[in-house]
Amino acid sequence: MTVHLNSQADLEDAIHALLRQDPRLKPIYDLTGMPALRRREPGFAGLAHIVTGQQLSTASAAAIWARVSAAFVPFDHDRLRKARADRLGRLGLSAAKIKTLKSIARELAAERLNLDVLANEDADAAHNTLTALHGIGPWTADVYLLFCLGHGDAWPAGDLAVQEAVKIGLGLKTRPTPKEMAPLAEPWRPMRGAAAHLWWSYYRVLKKREGVIGAPQRPKPAP
Repeated sequence: MTVHLNSQADLEDAIHALLRQDPRLKPIYDLTGMPALRRREPGFAGLAHIVTGQQLSTASAAAIWARVSAAFVPFDHDRLRKARADRLGRLGLSAAKIKTLKSIARELAAERLNLDVLANEDADAAHNTLTALHGIGPWTADVYLLFCLGHGDAWPAGDLAVQEAVKIGLGLKTRPTPKEMAPLAEPWRPMRGAAAHLWWSYYRVLKKREGVIGAPQRPKPAP
C-alpha cells in the first residue's frame, strides 16, 4: 500500500496511524503537536528547483531559481534541454548543475524516465530510480519524493536534522548514520514520510530553528 500525503488531512491521518503503530512517538507528538504538511511543485520543475538550491544559502538558491524559472516560461524539460549551457551559466547555474539538469531533461525527452509514476512506486524503488540519474544523490531523491510527489513512505535518511531528532527522541548515544537510519525507520513503514515531518517538528522544538524550510536544502549539522 502506498500512502500519499497530498493534503494536511492526509498527513494528520498518517500521524495518528503512526502513534497507534509505535507508542514511542507519542511523547514526541505531545511536545510538537501536529506538524504542517510541506509540499513543493511536482514534475521536472520541482526536481530542477531542488537541484538548483543544492549546497547554496537560502537567499542565493532563491535568487538563482527566480532567474532560471523566469527565463523559461513555461518551465519544462524540453526548453531546458535545448538551452545553451552558456545561457544557463549566466543565470547562475554551475557547470555541474547544468550537466545534471540537462541529463534529466534528456531522460525525460527519451521517455526513459517518468517522474509522475514514482509517487505510486515502492519508496525504495523510486529512490533507486532517482539516484541512478546523473547528479542526483540520496538526499535530493528523498526530498523530491516527499515534498514534490507527496510519497508517504519516502525516508530522508541522510537529513541531518532528522538524524539529530531521532537520536534525541529515541535516546541514542550518537547521531545515526544514513545506513543506521534505515532499520530505525522500519516500524514506521509505509508512512516514513509522515514520520519525517514529525521528526522535523521535533528538531524545530528542540533547537528553536527549522530543520526543513520552504526551499529544501541540506540543513546544517546541529551543534
